[in-house]
This record gives sequence, C-alpha cells and structure tokens, in this order.
Amino acid sequence: MKVLVIGSGGREHALVWALKQTAAVSLDLYCAPGNAGIAQLAQCVPISVDDHDALIAYVQNEAIDLTIVGPEAPLAAGIVDKFQNLGLEIAGPSAAAARLEASKAFAKDFMARHRIPTAAYEVVGSAEAVAEVLAGGSFGSEESPVVLKADGLAAGKGVVVASSHAEARAAAAQLVAGDLIDPSAAQKIIVEEVLVGTEVSLLLFADGRNYALMPAARDHKRIGEHDTGPNTGGMGAITDSSILSPELRTLVVREIVEPTLAGARSEGFPFRGVLFLGLMLTSKGPRLLEYNVRFGDPETQAILVRLKTSLVDVFRATISGNLSEFQIEWSNESSACVVLASRGYPGKYEKGKVIKGLAALDPHANTNVFHAGTARLASGEFVTDGGRVLGITARGDSLEEALRRCYRAAQNISWDGMQYRRDIGQFSELRSKTSNP
Repeated sequence: MKVLVIGSGGREHALVWALKQTAAVSLDLYCAPGNAGIAQLAQCVPISVDDHDALIAYVQNEAIDLTIVGPEAPLAAGIVDKFQNLGLEIAGPSAAAARLEASKAFAKDFMARHRIPTAAYEVVGSAEAVAEVLAGGSFGSEESPVVLKADGLAAGKGVVVASSHAEARAAAAQLVAGDLIDPSAAQKIIVEEVLVGTEVSLLLFADGRNYALMPAARDHKRIGEHDTGPNTGGMGAITDSSILSPELRTLVVREIVEPTLAGARSEGFPFRGVLFLGLMLTSKGPRLLEYNVRFGDPETQAILVRLKTSLVDVFRATISGNLSEFQIEWSNESSACVVLASRGYPGKYEKGKVIKGLAALDPHANTNVFHAGTARLASGEFVTDGGRVLGITARGDSLEEALRRCYRAAQNISWDGMQYRRDIGQFSELRSKTSNP
C-alpha cells in the first residue's frame, strides 16, 4: 500500500513514524516535501504543500492509495475537496469544515449558534474598532487584561494576551499593520475575555458522525520557562491520565464534542478527520478556546507514540464512516515532548548550525527524535533549518519518567544557539491563558 503524507515538520515526522510502527500491511511511505529526518523513513518528494495540482498529479502518476494532510493551510485551501472530486482517497476535513480553524470569527459564531461554552467575545474589523469596543466597558476597566486574536491563519502567532487596554490597543495596531503576522490574517480581530484555569488539548478522530477521543494533552506555548515570553508554535507537550479526569472528560464530550459534531452536520459540513479542541478548565466548567482541524504540533509527537492501532486503518475509517466498527488502542503510559529550537526563535532565527549527538542516542530507550526543521549535508551531518528543530519525545510508566528520558536525551544533543525549556510538564498549571493559535 502506498501512503503520502503532506507536510514537512515534526508533526509529519511523527505521522510517518506512527504509520510505519502501527501498520498492519506493508507500506510504501512518501512525504511532500518532508525533511531530513523524515527522509530516513519515507521517500521525500519536492512538492510544496500549496501546489495542489502537482500533488494531485503525483498521487495519480504514482498510484498513491491514501493521502494524509498534516498542516492547516492546504486544508483551508480545499485540498480535500479537490482530491475527493477526482476520486482520490484523502484524510482530512473539507474546506467548509476547515473554517473552524481558518476563521476564528466563524468558529466563535459557530460556538455561539450551538451553545458551546466559550469566552465572551466581539468581532471587529479594525484597530479603531478594537479601541471602541474596549471603551464600551464590556471587557473591564482600562487596567483589565484582554485577549486579541487575528481571524485568519497566523502560524501560531496571531494571539496576544494584553495586560491592559492600552497594551491591547497597541497590539491591535501591530496586528493590522503586519508587525506581528501577515496583515491579511487580521482583517477581522476577535476581542475576547481572559479565562483563568488550566489549559488542555483534547484531540479526536471523527468520521462525520462517530468519534474516538485521543489521550488528553497539554501544550506549552510560550518560549520562556514558567510560561513567559511570546507565543510560539509550541515548545513541548505532555500526555498523562491526570490532565483530564473521567468526570471532566464526560462533561467535555456532552457540552463540547457532541454539540460540535452535531452542529457541523446540521450546517452541512460533517467533520471528517482530526479535530483539535483547545480547552480551558475554569472554576465554572470547561470552556472551548479554539478549534484546530488537524493534529497539533507538538501534541502529535506526544500522542502518537502511545498509539497501538493501525493509523492507516483509523484514517480510512474517518473517510468511510466506519470509525465505530473498531476500538482504537492506546498504551497506558505517559509521554512528553521537549522541543529544541534555534537561537532567535520565535523571531528571526539562525540556520545551518551543525547538530551534534544524534548518532549517540539510544534508539531503544523509549525515546524518539522527531525532526521539525533540519537539513542534511553531503557529508551526512544534520544541520538546523528551522525555528523549531527537533522534538525529543519519550514514553514512560509515569510522566516523571517520560520527562526524565526526554531531558536525558536533550542533554546529549547540541548546536550553536540551541534553546529549550527545562520546565515542560513541571510549572504551575493555574494561570490566565488564551487559546493557542
């Protein structure tokens, strides 16, 4: 069987690894465009994730049986619809369903229509309108914190948690001007209340009606230890049974998961693929912060190392509507992922630094190294080629054991300018936070 994964980051490396590890049949794996780490497991194809015509031609010419989409941009641009119109098997949501991530304004209005608990919000169209909303008093006094979110896709950098209204007004001007993100993503801005609580990522497979939950995870979004500094794409993630109690899981399913899937069906875009729920567990109950319509990164790395069921079979069931016909099995372990990043990330970062220590890592120590931004020289040496470079991921009978394995491996890897957080899974979880973009 031939399987193509679209994407080039740590998430896609973890997907390729999991496909290979859990396969019930022989697989020929391909990845477009892939990276230097993925090339050790699959044939990398130099086609951009945005070149849908070239991807379709490749799938047709190579008789690919199944395509799996990693990143959000091609999903929002309708790649699934294009494949399906040609009778090509592809895992992921339609462009209509992908609006749940592609437009935060659409997502918030969808939550309101289907009475899904979320933070109070208003959608505006300019920095001036942000100032007017704040002046109206709905989001507290001038000294109150407030959240701003760019409406469109912003690669994890479109959310600002402002400590005051003055800071929010300045941030709104920066968003619109393109100082922080592509200004096209900020044609609408969501002004949102700050929620206090513990943040949880809950992912699920869905086939339009049926669903299967994955182990709950927690992302660590900020660049600095103790959850300080600017947002990033994610500096680490954990899974553990303590993250979401059975009682809270039941509540989330009843108030958020099932209304979301029912709402999508009622509005004509039944959701098929991977749905990511960014949750805040507040004193008043769970609140939905955001949707993503694909695997998160680095949650994917931490989650998929625990998967025991064939990932190919799971994806095909989401396409065929047969997800309820078999049980997805996960290990009872905990897991962790620690991201190693380049100097300067999440701003302008360095490239081309030789990575040392990879060859010395023990591949049998329940530890994986997923490449996010690497290249390989003719000499065989790996070099940095992105902001987030590696995701050191480990399993263990306890979260402490998984983290210990991650950090032991991280200490053996080095390059000039390497940075990583040393408090993944360890800092205080009760804090004011906003949705992960």
